[in-house]
Amino acid sequence: MASPEPQSSNFATTYRTHLRPSRVTIDDSSQRETNNTQEQEQQTRKLSQKQKVSFCQSSIVGHLSPWPTYSSGQTILHNRKPCSDNYRKRAGSWRLQSLGITKPRYLEQLENYLRKELLLLDLSTDSAQELKLQPYREIFDFFIEDFKTYKPLLSSIKNAYEVMLAHQREKIRALEPLKAKLVTMNEECNERILAMRAEERSEISLLKKEKMNLLKLIDKKNEEKISLQSEVKCNSVVTNSPNPCHPLGAEVTKLRKNLAEEYLRYLSERDARKILIADLNELRYQREDMSLAQSPGVWGEDPMKLTLALKMARQDLARTQMELNTMKANFGDVVPRRDFEMQEKTNKDLQEQLDSLRDDYEEVRKEHEILLQLHMSTVKERDQFYSELQEIQRTSTPRPDWTKCESVVAGGPDRWHMLAEGKNSDQLVDVLLEEIGEMLLREKDFFPGLGYAESIPHFLRFDGTVENKKPTKKDVITLLKDAWKERLAEEQKEKFSDFFFSFLERRFGPADAMAWAYTIFENIKLFHSSEIMSQFYAILTEKMSESVYVKHKETVSQLLKEMTNVDSQNEGQLTMEQFSTVLRNAFSSKKEEKIQELMEAAGWHPNSSNADLLDYHSLFTEDEEDQSMPFVRMLWEQYMDEKDEYLQELKQELGLELHEKVTLPKVREALMTIDPSLDKQTLNSYLSQAFQLPLTELPEESEEKEEDTVIKLQTVLERLQKTDIRRRGPREQEPTS
Repeated sequence: MASPEPQSSNFATTYRTHLRPSRVTIDDSSQRETNNTQEQEQQTRKLSQKQKVSFCQSSIVGHLSPWPTYSSGQTILHNRKPCSDNYRKRAGSWRLQSLGITKPRYLEQLENYLRKELLLLDLSTDSAQELKLQPYREIFDFFIEDFKTYKPLLSSIKNAYEVMLAHQREKIRALEPLKAKLVTMNEECNERILAMRAEERSEISLLKKEKMNLLKLIDKKNEEKISLQSEVKCNSVVTNSPNPCHPLGAEVTKLRKNLAEEYLRYLSERDARKILIADLNELRYQREDMSLAQSPGVWGEDPMKLTLALKMARQDLARTQMELNTMKANFGDVVPRRDFEMQEKTNKDLQEQLDSLRDDYEEVRKEHEILLQLHMSTVKERDQFYSELQEIQRTSTPRPDWTKCESVVAGGPDRWHMLAEGKNSDQLVDVLLEEIGEMLLREKDFFPGLGYAESIPHFLRFDGTVENKKPTKKDVITLLKDAWKERLAEEQKEKFSDFFFSFLERRFGPADAMAWAYTIFENIKLFHSSEIMSQFYAILTEKMSESVYVKHKETVSQLLKEMTNVDSQNEGQLTMEQFSTVLRNAFSSKKEEKIQELMEAAGWHPNSSNADLLDYHSLFTEDEEDQSMPFVRMLWEQYMDEKDEYLQELKQELGLELHEKVTLPKVREALMTIDPSLDKQTLNSYLSQAFQLPLTELPEESEEKEEDTVIKLQTVLERLQKTDIRRRGPREQEPTS
């Protein structure tokens, strides 16, 4: 709600501007107005002052009179109370009437002026009272200006009232938000009351339904009770001693027992009532005896009648005493029903606790058995691992001292430390073999040709010797990168090995193309640790499809593009939370632990904050050895692991050994089972790679036969391992029984 506009400085301005443009008064809050309004007020104030001076001068010179002070001592009315209001009114009227004195002209002018100004006001607005007050202010200003002697006092009075009015306006303005808040709170309370009433209505309806259900249950129980009573009566007619082994006989026995208990309870109630009646009679007799003893006419009763009454009272007393003794003998050991019900309730609670503890004990016992079995299996594994450890310790050789290689490797200790950083013993052996092989490769001047056999790749078919160009590892990697750039730029119609040889012919000429082909082939065959060399070698030897490398590069570039889109400020940095969101959106099928591995490879640690910034461009660069950063290598490793898991799951779904044969329909069915999200085009491409059939020759699902396209499972898996195969969606969970 908007705060109310300040009114203390606007009423006078509104009055002067709209109702009386020829007369302007000075107000304390005029300083808040704009510069244009101040200039207009100054001009209007000059005109107003001139009118005031002329009005006051004419009044003072011509018509200002000391009425009614000049006639105060002429007429005195006697026999009146001088302090009463009636005296004042009547004395004033008599004095004026007797002397024939009228009001001064100045007073009449002020009254006429006030009357006219009040008539000009629009009292239908919200600020009517403030506007109505303005003419009175001006009349008061006239008094202050005309009566110079009383001007300081009148000015102080006026200022005091103005300050008080301003204070009251501020209070009213401060209370306006509270009024709005009260209205809002009233509406909220009404809404809560309506909501509570709706809840109560729903609860009442539920209780009514529950009441109807309980009434139906009571009727059902009453019907069962009537049926049982009828069965008991029928059984009592057939035989007086029912067989306790028969279900009906057991029910009759139980009912008889309940009937006996109820009979005893009613008997005790009857005896108690009799005792109470006897006590009441005794008290009544005593009261009658006391009344007879106190009444004066009791000695006039018949002695025979009193003797007979005494005899009957003694007989009643003896009979009552006998009944009391009989009841004490019969019911002295009977437990009160209230105690019996309390004990029965306690027994029921204890029984429920016992049942709950039994259930808990059964669950704990089962968990204990499971833990025992787990413990036994863990102990067996521990013993097995211990025996394996003993065997390994007995047969293992000492760990090699890799620091000895520092003096052998070219580049000295610094280069060896750079090569050995973060590698295990197996990887260090590969690094050492690469260094030794590189030294031997540089010592060769020529390579022997491999001939023209069918098993020899097309780019290596040569008879004779070819020259070893002896390029550095950096030169080979640069040449391979240029080859990939040219390969990705064209339409990839020809075979990759043919493209590679034609690329060398274009780069070095037909004469040196074969020498460079042998040189590059020997280098990429040697350096397994180089990522680009090993991938290029696998594609050249057709151990891996070219589409695998292309798809990996597309994934990396798409991931960089998404990170750049998230970086709206183009600062080159992302928070760990943004980085995690990009990974989850890009790899929606990856598990959470795989996402965590990628984040750790990017430099995130579990103890670090999500607000830490990450330079994501550095994740896609290469080091001095032209190796990808750990993040990109982790993407490649995860892809290869996921492919192996996918193929292993396919093998398990087929349920065959590697040497057994499999048909195309079974492979199609298995692929659709483990990956229901596969579309038809992708599924046909997988089957085309597995069975080496063109897409146009693949049979339709309805036309497939079991005897068609039968090959070994090992061959199928090897062919799928070469191509770009990956899961398209989660596997549907089997319904639980």
